[in-house]
Amino acid sequence: MKNITKESTIGQIVADNNQTASVFKKYAIDFCCNGNRSIQEACLKTDISVEKLLDELNVVTPTTGLTSEYASWPVDLLVDYILKKHHRYVEEKITEILPHLEKIVRVHGKQHPELYKVQQLFSDAAGELTKHLKKEELILFPFIQKMVFALENNQPIPSPHFQTVENPIQMMHHEHNNEGERFRQISNLTNTYTPPEDACTTFRLTYSLLQEFENDLHQHIHLENNILFPKAQQMETALRQKDLL
Repeated sequence: MKNITKESTIGQIVADNNQTASVFKKYAIDFCCNGNRSIQEACLKTDISVEKLLDELNVVTPTTGLTSEYASWPVDLLVDYILKKHHRYVEEKITEILPHLEKIVRVHGKQHPELYKVQQLFSDAAGELTKHLKKEELILFPFIQKMVFALENNQPIPSPHFQTVENPIQMMHHEHNNEGERFRQISNLTNTYTPPEDACTTFRLTYSLLQEFENDLHQHIHLENNILFPKAQQMETALRQKDLL
């Protein structure tokens, strides 16, 4: 793994070595939605010095099986993984978390009014993420799969109705940013998912599930923003150069 410098891009660092994500999480540095920033740019908004962050990042040794295996995967395999691992997770956990939130708001809302806002934010996220996943599943991902087939078989494909893959990718980036901000608000309202002393078992479970959901969302967005989408843009360029698109 090459040495990390202040000019290195956060998203690419995590793409090269997943283990570095823990360092960025430690300092609340967003490596998924804002992964296009350099180390130097990220440190301007934190109390940590560039040198300290670089020192910590450069001692992180990739663990077997957890280095960026994702970056080396074929694009169609990565798409399939995102669908089966992250899309399914979002769909399943939404149906699990929403009833828990409804229950703790009903029981604890008077003592902890912040729960009403948490419930609203997560409900909004559930609705928007459901639509977001469908856009990927029905529009963007099928076109990416077509590009893979075209390059492998040297066969032309028709130009998509959205003209260039950059257009849906920009929309996905925008929606990723919205969800990243929504969960930053949830994290702040819940004191980084720390249940109060009077929390019941369901209360504690709900906060744990919300934190797990946010962690999965960060990984999900990272795989798309920092690995899948750049590869899709590179494939489109290659197809145009070969007059296959």
